[in-house]
Amino acid sequence: MPHILIVEDETIIRSALRRLLERNQYQVSEAGSVQEAQERFNIPSFDLIVSDLRLPGAPGTELIKLGQGKPVLIMTSYASLRSAVDSMKMGAVDYIAKPFDHDEMLQAVSRILRDRQTLQSMQAERAATSKTATGDKAGPDNSNGEIGIIGSCPPMQDMYSKIRKVAPTDSNVLIQGESGTGKELVARALHNLSRRAKAPMISVNCAAIPESLIESELFGHEKGAFTGASAGRAGLVEAADGGTLFLDEIGELPLEAQARLLRVLQEGEIRRVGSVQSQKVDVRLIAATHRDLKSLAKVGQFREDLYYRLHVIALKLPALRERGADVNEIANAFLARQSLKAGRNDLRFAPDAEQAIRHYSWPGNVRELENAVERAVILCESPDISAELLGIDIELSDLDVNEFIGLAPQTSGSSSSTAGEPTEDLSLEDYFQHFVLEHQDHMTETELARKLGVSRKCLWERRQRLGIPRRKTGVASET
Repeated sequence: MPHILIVEDETIIRSALRRLLERNQYQVSEAGSVQEAQERFNIPSFDLIVSDLRLPGAPGTELIKLGQGKPVLIMTSYASLRSAVDSMKMGAVDYIAKPFDHDEMLQAVSRILRDRQTLQSMQAERAATSKTATGDKAGPDNSNGEIGIIGSCPPMQDMYSKIRKVAPTDSNVLIQGESGTGKELVARALHNLSRRAKAPMISVNCAAIPESLIESELFGHEKGAFTGASAGRAGLVEAADGGTLFLDEIGELPLEAQARLLRVLQEGEIRRVGSVQSQKVDVRLIAATHRDLKSLAKVGQFREDLYYRLHVIALKLPALRERGADVNEIANAFLARQSLKAGRNDLRFAPDAEQAIRHYSWPGNVRELENAVERAVILCESPDISAELLGIDIELSDLDVNEFIGLAPQTSGSSSSTAGEPTEDLSLEDYFQHFVLEHQDHMTETELARKLGVSRKCLWERRQRLGIPRRKTGVASET
């Protein structure tokens, strides 16, 4: 169980944070100042240190040195963002702005501990490799331990190969894929395997920052640059100097900010809002999006010159439904992690759950799968986790695959030319589309859903994903 040290002088905040972390299966110790932490604990023995920036006596950044390499997460008020940026330069692994919600803190803690575990595994593998003779190179290298992503399907093996080739370079990278596929994991792998690994990686969700603040957040501002700018402040691009800047959902970036970002890529310099002077920065840019930037550029919603600057290296992450048996491997990894948190070692997926996991379409991808497993572990009272307990709408997976593909279509009086076509060679997706298009003229949505063994909600979602429009007119009467 990871052991976390909280250093916070506000008793209410410290106690609330301790309870939050303990409820999520972390061991927690606490102190009200750096001095108290030194007197009571062996600071390097902790797995993670979470500290307020402003403390009585020494600032929280002192724990970076005292931790002797252990990760330090700095908490700071929004108004002290410049100090937080400075703490990142001093070696803090990340910062979180107050007030933060519980999910935000838990995600930050989980990510930091996971990255630390991955780094330790990399170091152990490299140490083991250095002790063995360089030898047998026959056969493909399926190891992805240093990348920290689970899965061994062909598309992911191709992805690992590209990550290893691209990571040592300084080329800009554009990661494409549906929401929840793990684009930030790829970005972190690229950073951790690069020469910039010891410098900070600053992650920014462009969709989460108000449009009026995004230029100031990214590029900083000078005192008096706008109403409320009572002091100058460094931006997140500046904080990433020497390291990596990861811009998630870059398709949401306003055009004005895109122009400034283009200057960073072309000239290697930034200009704070309200300043007439530029300063050099050395930043590698990794961007991610679930949108089609090329199409956005054609309609003027994304700068075409920026698109081509970003598109030096493009990595396409497959959706979870396209990764075959990987989905069960990932689910079992999540089950092991959540079981450890819950203090249980008897949990396993029942056969119907294994089938449901494998055949469900997972529109929310890995994020949805992780949430489903976490919920099931919390609610499970017996060792076997059922499909129902996972809380997923099974869609087509609640039918046996062979049974479903062999389902005889219900035809109306006038059979269509496709009614007699064999279905043995159709995938589930193909059969779904074939069945809906053939029968939606004489069946209601409820009847269609019942025949396919899905809910109306799932029928609608799958229509959306496959691009099958509903008939605008009412259901035709059978002839």
